[in-house]
Amino acid sequence: MTRPDAKAHRPVPGESVPGESGSGDPGVHGVLALGVEIAGARKAFGPVAALDGANLSIEAGTLTAVLGPSGCGKTTLLRSVAGFERLDQGSVSVGGRVVAGPGVHVPPERRRVGIVPQEQALFPHLSVTANVGFGLPRGPERAPRVEAMLELAGLAGLGGRMPHELSGGQQQRVALARALAPAPSVVLLDEPFANLDAALRVTIRTEVRRILRASGATAMFVTHDQEEALSTADTVAVMRAGRVVQAGTPDEVYRNPADLWVARFVGDANILDGELVGEGKVSCALGVLECRGERAGAGHGGTVRVVVRPEQVRLTPSPVAGAVLHDRQYFGHDALARVTLPDGTDLVARGTAASLPPDRTHVSVGCEGEVVAFAIDRAIDRAIDRAVDRA
Repeated sequence: MTRPDAKAHRPVPGESVPGESGSGDPGVHGVLALGVEIAGARKAFGPVAALDGANLSIEAGTLTAVLGPSGCGKTTLLRSVAGFERLDQGSVSVGGRVVAGPGVHVPPERRRVGIVPQEQALFPHLSVTANVGFGLPRGPERAPRVEAMLELAGLAGLGGRMPHELSGGQQQRVALARALAPAPSVVLLDEPFANLDAALRVTIRTEVRRILRASGATAMFVTHDQEEALSTADTVAVMRAGRVVQAGTPDEVYRNPADLWVARFVGDANILDGELVGEGKVSCALGVLECRGERAGAGHGGTVRVVVRPEQVRLTPSPVAGAVLHDRQYFGHDALARVTLPDGTDLVARGTAASLPPDRTHVSVGCEGEVVAFAIDRAIDRAIDRAVDRA
């Protein structure tokens, strides 16, 4: 249903103003769980192509992380869904309704999209209650709606406080409650945890995930943090050079990367030279290993790159072995160590502090589970080199 004063009201960052409704039924908290479809999205700024044919489907009621390095186009993609950028080509649909496409550009305030900006953009002179209710029409339903959002966000009893009286995590939840209050079709979050310290970030992303799940909202957030994307989202969409190069569950993207660049970008990876030696077999510095993926059935003689995750590396102390463990790093929940093989190959191994031998220990090295093998692609190698240089 279109709100009577939607045209007269001027939206602000963090607010969602209901416009024309799409298909779908309101969720338990009044949020319409509608999916998003992005097809062939192109957007250039002068000679720079920020989006170069990006495609992404977001299932209704799910949380999708758009992950990629700086300059890959992820923020432009989010702004194009919001309506802040006009596409040069392609389309965006929300709940089956085209909001951007040839001859179509629905303004942001009529897209039923809620925005949670990076800096929260709370009004410093308004209370928590007033901030959450800012985008709602006046009437008898306003106060109960605000209270419901405060309860959902774990802010019950804090409605009378001012933004400066809240912690960073509480301010983040107020911004999310404000975006959800007008019952948007989609909630967009721009680097939502970037301004929080490391300890608080883990807690708040868990809270944000809980709030979005409870609301039934379809949500999309952009991040360059791999751990954040893998631990928070239902779907991870990895972007490179203006395109979505892979989208899937966190486990799918991590265990079965689309190419070598994705393998290197999403989590730590040891990359070894190898050669296919049979059906589902690859020979590399760790011996003959089981491998999976489209390259696994290529038979004998194919030169490949082999991806071995650090947690797959198994180390056993052995005084006669030629490999040496060094540079052990302790992180509490786990530990990392570098291992140098007799041929000079360096590997990173991950395990518990108790499972990794001490520094300078001679070890034998094995691999647990299947690895992924990719044909050598010079363009991907150059993309990896550029990403490493930027880091």
